[in-house]
Amino acid sequence: FIRNHDRLIVMDVRSSELTKYAANAMLATKISFMNELAAIAERVGADIEKVRIGIGSDPRIGYSFIYPGTGYGGSCFPKDVQALIRSALDAGHQPKILGAVQTVNAHQKEVLFRKMQRHFKDGLHGRTVAVWGLAFKPNTDDMREAPSRTLIDLLLDAGARVQAYDPVAGPEAERIYVGKTHFALAENAYEAARGADALAIVTEWQEFRSPDFERLREILKAPLIFDGRNLYDPAMVSRFGLTYHAIGRGKTLPES
Repeated sequence: FIRNHDRLIVMDVRSSELTKYAANAMLATKISFMNELAAIAERVGADIEKVRIGIGSDPRIGYSFIYPGTGYGGSCFPKDVQALIRSALDAGHQPKILGAVQTVNAHQKEVLFRKMQRHFKDGLHGRTVAVWGLAFKPNTDDMREAPSRTLIDLLLDAGARVQAYDPVAGPEAERIYVGKTHFALAENAYEAARGADALAIVTEWQEFRSPDFERLREILKAPLIFDGRNLYDPAMVSRFGLTYHAIGRGKTLPES
């Protein structure tokens, strides 16, 4: 009766529960591992995108879930990693790798903010930052534990103004940030960028992949992009007169 020809695997209840947690925890681990590698790449002068292509060419590794960025979010990965940690602790085992996955992810959600802090040496107070992408991933309006929320909260706490745009998550963001006077939603990506001191790309929506860079340079107050998803080629962006900071590649601002 399985019309799509997927395999039906039968197992006991405890094994099936652990399988479900383990699958999402494994994917979360791959993401955190790549973000750890990206931090190393920045310090040793390597390009994490070339590293990704290199290791992904090994069929034992593959290309799925080895894209560095601003960390994972949503309802499944954070919940299942935490549930697996709790199950291990309840069973008398202290999980070391899973704890590191969580720690790296929490740290990575702050990576764009820390890069901005190092760029704006006189502080972010009074600055305007455009944010492209609010959902935790493309093609959803889900902002649960989204990296954008960490970035926006840090920016607002630092006294910055945020102009944000997301193709579908606008209503959800409006609900979350209701009453925040320094948070504004824009009707489109370019309106979000207009007059901003910097542009931060947080979610890799398709419409952000090929922007009009000349237009961006004209409407941004400062020609500055912090790309949390490595969407662009650094050399190409620089030809348009834009300063470009990505994750683990190109012209970057390392942690220290």
